[in-house]
Amino acid sequence: MALRSIHQIGTLFPATNCNDHSSHSRVPTSTAAVRAVPTAAILRSRFSNREREEVMVSSLDRVGRSFSLSCSASTAAVEEEEKGGYRSGVGVFVMMALDSVTMGNKVNRRKAMEVSFQAMKGAGVEGVMVDVWWGLVEKERPGEYNFGGYEDLLGMAAKYGLKVQTVMSFHQCGGNVGDSCTIPLPKWVVEEMEKDPDLAYTDQWGRRNLEYLSLGCDNLPVLKGRTPVQCYADFMRAFKHNFNHLLGNTIVEIQVGMGPAGELRYPSYPEQNGTWRFPGIGAFQCFDKYMLSSLKAAANVAGKPEWGSTGPTDAGHYNNWPEDTQFFKKEGGGWNSTYGEFFLSWYSQILLDHGDAILSHASSIFKPSSVKISVKIAGIHWHYGTRSHAPELTAGYYNTRYRDGYTPIARMLARHGAIFNFTCIEMHDHEQPQNAQCSPEKLVRQVKLATQKAHVPLAGENALPRYDEYAYEQIVRASREMCAFTYLRMNTQLFEEENWRRFVGFVQKMKEGKNGHRSWDEKKKQQVEKLVPNLPSETNLFQRA
Repeated sequence: MALRSIHQIGTLFPATNCNDHSSHSRVPTSTAAVRAVPTAAILRSRFSNREREEVMVSSLDRVGRSFSLSCSASTAAVEEEEKGGYRSGVGVFVMMALDSVTMGNKVNRRKAMEVSFQAMKGAGVEGVMVDVWWGLVEKERPGEYNFGGYEDLLGMAAKYGLKVQTVMSFHQCGGNVGDSCTIPLPKWVVEEMEKDPDLAYTDQWGRRNLEYLSLGCDNLPVLKGRTPVQCYADFMRAFKHNFNHLLGNTIVEIQVGMGPAGELRYPSYPEQNGTWRFPGIGAFQCFDKYMLSSLKAAANVAGKPEWGSTGPTDAGHYNNWPEDTQFFKKEGGGWNSTYGEFFLSWYSQILLDHGDAILSHASSIFKPSSVKISVKIAGIHWHYGTRSHAPELTAGYYNTRYRDGYTPIARMLARHGAIFNFTCIEMHDHEQPQNAQCSPEKLVRQVKLATQKAHVPLAGENALPRYDEYAYEQIVRASREMCAFTYLRMNTQLFEEENWRRFVGFVQKMKEGKNGHRSWDEKKKQQVEKLVPNLPSETNLFQRA
């Protein structure tokens, strides 16, 4: 688990629009969703920069004090449940802002962060998710790691009793959906990519994608004498060495980044410079010399050397629909031909091999501790109702109407005891554009069956920021088969009074497990009301404009 429009409001958290970095299911929120309106403009007009920060921290401080009173009661209730042996709930983690650690390797908005941690703990949140950026930690020179900002941040989480899911973020932040800041790959890696542009994923038109190193060079010593996979493994070893004392207690999960936005996939639908727009089918990313070399070798082994010179060139453009293309159309499309089976099998298999190689190192490195390992898979639900499932195919998931593409992924994860983390858990089919044949609910059901078949734990995330009961109820229902849930994301909209009230109720329902799946009576509603602080109206950062 990966961290795809957002602008920063004040000095607290980035405000988040309907599309966020950690998910890649791109649709408008439903009309039933609550749309929060931040008051940053009002604050700018009434206060200076310093005064605004004081207002924000003051408001959050009131949240923290109120929640500290409820925290002990909430924790005691959970402990009582566990003693009784009947706790079956799902813990909720909350994703932190992408720039929680600055480019200078310091905790960003430290005062506000501490108070928000108090609020989260009081609300019953299990913990937080933090991106540990390769581009920040091993920034200047290979093999030199600086975890300074993360030491402070993880120390703060431990102080307030919050567990942490840490994401090994080997991708670039910036230029993808929901990226609120820019954190490039390490400087020395970028220099090598400038020398050899084929280290970047490449489409058939020669467009390079700098979000993540092409997996075609995974096992080649192209990074100052090391292979990319060796660099990822060395980074994880350095992380373990630095935070070994927190593994298994504060740090309970390592989500291993494996592609753009931290997800195991190809960068087939990049939004940078308007390249891709929802619900386009995306484009294959196999035209750098390293990927083509692998394709050529596979074609020779298959006895079809003519298939190894290039990837499909009749698969349309990023924003086409399946029936616009020769390769993806339902009748006579290349995807369902002998050649299509060869190419798609190769394209998806080397993605699986990429995940397998990195997980081999991750499981070996973290095996002695009790920390869990997870991998994020993108919830690509658009055009799911078509025969070819084109957007999934270009992303590397060989899933069509006639072939299950998620069981092979689940089985690969099972070999390493890893968790299958999946997005779009909150979505309903009828909320999506029907002409694009979107089916997030059917997709989630397919993934659940795949994980059950492979005996792999399933965890979930919401694909879009949602603050309404309708989305929360969908998550609660889906959580029956999940081991954990991570909510996207900590920001100013979440802390607006009505949004926060609903969120606290949602967290309590998730913690109750089976009991949380029935409608709440008035008594339970009153209990939740006690968990929600009354913020001062004059200086409440989170009130609506």
